[in-house]
Amino acid sequence: MSQKFALYDDLTVKENITFFGGIYGLTRKRIKEKSEALIEELGLENVATKLVGSLPLGWKQKLSFSVALLHDPKIVFLDEPTGGVDSITRRQFWEMIYKASHQGTTVFVTTHYMDEAEYCDRVSIMVNGKIEALDTPKKLKEQFKVTNMNDVFLKLARG
Repeated sequence: MSQKFALYDDLTVKENITFFGGIYGLTRKRIKEKSEALIEELGLENVATKLVGSLPLGWKQKLSFSVALLHDPKIVFLDEPTGGVDSITRRQFWEMIYKASHQGTTVFVTTHYMDEAEYCDRVSIMVNGKIEALDTPKKLKEQFKVTNMNDVFLKLARG
């Protein structure tokens, strides 16, 4: 899932789900089941027939992530998925990431929000295109003798 919204603004919520379900090779029956469950889970019943382009960014991002999970992939890559969304939506998005992870999907997340790194099982920090740290947030904070991931990053990036 890219940072830039990648669903079709000129299709409705349902049409986007159906379209991508078809691309992922799901049967019509499975698309219908997944579509109904996804719309209900996201609370989009009232906007399911509206064009996606009319939705707020946070709803678009949650929909995009849900569509990326439609075919139950083993791995999903998220490129700064919470950039530009409000703090409540950001928290909801991380709850969705946790749920996907607990259901067996490996989730890779890129983020420039170091507080979000605290939510991850493992963190890789790159500086000048090179991996400078790779471990759990807890161990990285212990290693660099700091209390938060932002300070870990600053020690690595600023020396």
